[in-house]
Amino acid sequence: MNISGQLEHKFCTFDTQISGRDGSQIEGYASFFDVCDQGGDIVKPGAYTASLQTLGKQGRKVKMLWQHDPSQPIGVWDHVTEDRKGLFVKGRILTVVERGREAAALIAAGAIDGLSIGYRTRSAGKTAQGKRLLTDLDLWEVSLVTFPMALQARVAAKEGADCEGGSPDAEWRDLAAAFQAAHEHL
Repeated sequence: MNISGQLEHKFCTFDTQISGRDGSQIEGYASFFDVCDQGGDIVKPGAYTASLQTLGKQGRKVKMLWQHDPSQPIGVWDHVTEDRKGLFVKGRILTVVERGREAAALIAAGAIDGLSIGYRTRSAGKTAQGKRLLTDLDLWEVSLVTFPMALQARVAAKEGADCEGGSPDAEWRDLAAAFQAAHEHL
């Protein structure tokens, strides 16, 4: 399979846990395994293993960005690991950074509730139904986001999303489409 070098994004909602002590503490799943998203992709367990090992050997960390903007780091992911469920992240939003203070306030108010990964596909296959099986991903960053880059990704945030594309969340998809259309007209 021809693997593109283009950076891709996946979106998941997360449960936040905020404390005001050392900045804002957050944790949650940035990716779920064996769940087909609305784009037809399924991330397989172990897909992040090589990338996380390489980052560790090089003394680097997965970046925490605001809305996938590389010019807006807003915190630090202290713990990024694969478990049976998916890619678990735990970190600190740095409230000494203006955008970090804004992000912490938006999370506390419930206005921001999503994580989105930025990655490159190193290896992928296909299911009999034509769904893409992501088996080796080069993880670059995990962003706090309002809406994902891909319109379908919001629906994919739910565990057990219908792999054949059916979704009870048409209102969210319509809202995301409206925001995307407005953004494209700017």
